[in-house]
Amino acid sequence: MIRAVIFDIDNTLYNFDSCHAVAWKALCDYVWEHLHMSAEEFARCHQEAAKVMNARLGISCGSVHNRLLRYQILLEENGFSIRHALPMSEIYWNTLFSEIRPEPGAVECIRKLKADGYILGIGTDMTVDYQFRKLQDLQLLPYFDFIVSSEEVMAEKPDQRLFRCCIQKAGVTAQECLYVGDNFQKDVLGAQNAGMGAVWYCPDAGKASEHPDYRSIRHFDEIVNILSES
Repeated sequence: MIRAVIFDIDNTLYNFDSCHAVAWKALCDYVWEHLHMSAEEFARCHQEAAKVMNARLGISCGSVHNRLLRYQILLEENGFSIRHALPMSEIYWNTLFSEIRPEPGAVECIRKLKADGYILGIGTDMTVDYQFRKLQDLQLLPYFDFIVSSEEVMAEKPDQRLFRCCIQKAGVTAQECLYVGDNFQKDVLGAQNAGMGAVWYCPDAGKASEHPDYRSIRHFDEIVNILSES
C-alpha cells in the first residue's frame, strides 16, 4: 500500500519550459542592451560557461544549476564586467517567477492527498533555495512534509542517493513510496531502480506511447485513481 507520494517540481508541478522561454528572452534582451551580444552568441557563451562549471564542480553537484555562478563565469571568460552577473540572474528568475503557474489539477490533487493522510515529499534536481520559492509561489509549500534536492545529496537524478534520501525522510519502505515526475529516464526509471513505484507525468499522449509498458498520466486527477487501486 502506498503511504508516501513524492513529486518532481520542474515540468511536473509547473511548466518549466514555457516559463524558461520567457525568462530567457528577457535575459537575452538585457545582454543585447548591455553587452551588445546577440542571442545566438549569448547561447554559445552560456553553453561554454556551463562546461566550465561542470568541470569545476562535477556534473552531479546541484550547484551546477546556480545561474549567478554561471553568469559570473560567462562574464569572466568573455572579458565583461562581473557587475552584470547579479542583474542577469535577477532578470532571469524574476521573469520566470512572474510566469509560474501550477499544472492543471496539481493543487487540487495535492490538497486531496494531504487530506487523505498521505506523506508528501519533493525529490528534485536544482539548488534548494529556488525550489522552495517555486513551491511557495505555486502555493504548494504548506502541503509538503519534506524536500530532497540534488544540492543536499550532491547527486542528480537518477542517482540512487537522491531517491534513497526521499525514502528515508518519508519514514516508510521503498515499496510504500510513489514517485511522480516528467522525465522518463531520470524520474521513472530512477525511482523504480530504487524500489519505488513510479508514475510518468506526460500530458503528451504521443510521447507517452513511446513507453507503453510504463504507467503514465496526462492529468493529476489520475493520481488519485492510481492510489485508490493500490
